[in-house]
Amino acid sequence: MPLLLSHLTIGAEGATADVLIQEGRIADIGNLSHLYNDASINHYDMEGLLLLPSLIDVHTHLRDPGFEYKEDIQSGARAAVKGGFTSIACMANTKPVNDNATVTTKIVQAADDAGHCNIYPIGAASKGLKGKSLAEIGDMAHAGIVAVSDDGMPLSDSGLCRKVFEYASMFELPVISHCEDHDLSCGGQIHESSVSTVSGLKGIPSASESVMVYRDIELARLTGAHLHLAHLSCKESVRLVEQAKKEGVNVTAEVTPHHLLLSVDKLKGYDANFKVNPPIRSEEDRQALIEGLKSGVIDLIASDHAPHHELEKQVEFDHAPCGINGLETALACLLTLVRKGELSLKHIIDAYSKKPAIFLKHEWLGVTKGAEANLVIVDTQLKQKIDKSFFLSKSFNTPLLGETLQGFAVMTLR
Repeated sequence: MPLLLSHLTIGAEGATADVLIQEGRIADIGNLSHLYNDASINHYDMEGLLLLPSLIDVHTHLRDPGFEYKEDIQSGARAAVKGGFTSIACMANTKPVNDNATVTTKIVQAADDAGHCNIYPIGAASKGLKGKSLAEIGDMAHAGIVAVSDDGMPLSDSGLCRKVFEYASMFELPVISHCEDHDLSCGGQIHESSVSTVSGLKGIPSASESVMVYRDIELARLTGAHLHLAHLSCKESVRLVEQAKKEGVNVTAEVTPHHLLLSVDKLKGYDANFKVNPPIRSEEDRQALIEGLKSGVIDLIASDHAPHHELEKQVEFDHAPCGINGLETALACLLTLVRKGELSLKHIIDAYSKKPAIFLKHEWLGVTKGAEANLVIVDTQLKQKIDKSFFLSKSFNTPLLGETLQGFAVMTLR
C-alpha cells in the first residue's frame, strides 16, 4: 500500500512538503492534500519532523563472525536502522578474518538473512591482517566486497602496500588505509599533549598518523589506485590530503563524529570509553577536521562503530581496547554541531549520505521525485539520555554515557 507522509520539513532547504512513497520510490512530492483522505493510502502526519536522505556508513565493525558477544550482524543492523542508516560497510577484523571468498560469502548471506539494512563487507588487504602477504582480493571482489582494508592494523610494509594498491585497482576497489606508524604510537593511550602529561598516560603524537598519510598518498600517486584514508584525526593529515587533491592524487578521506565533537581536554578521569584509535586529539585538530569537512577536503563522515563488551572497558585505561560504539549516537552528535553553528545540515547530507553512496557506486538522487525511498525521519527536538537502555547494539562503550543528546531518527525507510 502506498505511504503518504505529510507536513515534513525537507532536507537542508527547510521547505515543508508531503511525500508519497510507492513501490520503494518517491512517487510524488509537494502539496498532496488531495490524497489525505484516500483510503487506499496509509497517511501519517509528520508535522514538525525533518526528512533527510538515509545515512550511509562506510566504516563499521560488526564483530561477526567470531566476536558475537560484542556485536553480531543482526544487532549491528538493528542499531544501524535506529541510527538512521540504510546501508553500512563492515571491516574485516573478524574471526576468521574476512580475507577469502568463503568468509565474504558467509557475511553476505548473514546480512541478507538479517534484512534490516544493506550490509557490505570490506575484505582484508593482507592474509590474517598480518601484513605479510596479499589476501585473496580477486576472489573476495567476486564474492561481494566493496573495498579492502587492514583497518586496526597498518600496512607497515611499503612494498606489500604497493601490491595491495595495484591488485585492488584491478578490481576498482578502494584501499581504506589505517594510517599509523606503530614505532611512533606503540604503547600510547591518548593524544600526546598536556593532558597526557598530567594524567600520566603515554601520548600518541599526531605524526604517528601523518607520516603514514604522506606515505600512502605517495603510493597512490605511484599506482593510480583509489586511496581512502580512514578516521583522520589531526590537522597535519588534513593539510596533506588537501595538497594531494590539488595535485590530482586519487584520494578520499573520512572523519568520525567523535573526532568532530570531542577534544582531548574532555577526558573525564580515566574513562576507558574515551579510548579510541586514532585518539581524540586537541581542539585545534578538531577545528581543522571541521574545516576540512566543510571545504570538501574530507569527503565522508563514518562512525568507525567499534563495539566492545562492558567488561573489556572496565579495566585500567592502558589495558582497555580501543573503540567507540557509534551508530546510534552519530546523528545526534552531528546535530549538536549544527546547533552550535559548526556544521550545516547540507554538510551532513553530503558527507553522510550522498558521497558515501558515490563511494559505494550507488544511485543517489536525494529527496526527489523518482528517487529510491531510502529516507530517515528525524525529530530534531527529541532528547534522550545515553545509558545502557538506549542501545539496540549489544555494546554501549561510548564516552557519551550519562549525557543527554538532542536530535534522533524516529523512522528509517528502505
